[in-house]
Amino acid sequence: QVQLVESGGGLVQAGGSLRLSCAASGRTFSSYAMGWFRQAPGKEREFVADISWNGGSTNYRDSVKGRFTISRDNVKNTVYLQMNSLKPEDTAVYYCAVDPSSSYYVRSPGYWGQGTQVTVSS
Repeated sequence: QVQLVESGGGLVQAGGSLRLSCAASGRTFSSYAMGWFRQAPGKEREFVADISWNGGSTNYRDSVKGRFTISRDNVKNTVYLQMNSLKPEDTAVYYCAVDPSSSYYVRSPGYWGQGTQVTVSS
C-alpha cells in the first residue's frame, strides 16, 4: 500500500553535493508535513529537515543550515533534499518521513522510507 522510496544517495568527497529524492505511492501526502532524518552507525536517528504541506515553511537542524535545502513537489508526491558542501559528519543513512497528524511540522512520523546511504569521504 503506502510506500516511501528514497534514492540519490552514494559516495561523495567532502565539499561535494548530492540530491536525495523520496517518492511516495499508495496515498497522496499533499496535506501533510514531510521531512528527512538520518542515522549514522552506532548513533541515534536525528532530525535533519522538514517542510510544510505547501512548501511554505521549512526547518533545519543547525548543523545543516545554509548547506541543505528541502523542497517538495506535491504533483509528483515527492520530497527532495539538496545537500551541498557535504562533510564527513553528514555520513549516514537518510530516511524520509511523513507526519499524517501535522500540516506544518514532522513530529510523529507515521510513515518511513527504507533509507538511502550517504557516505562523505575526506
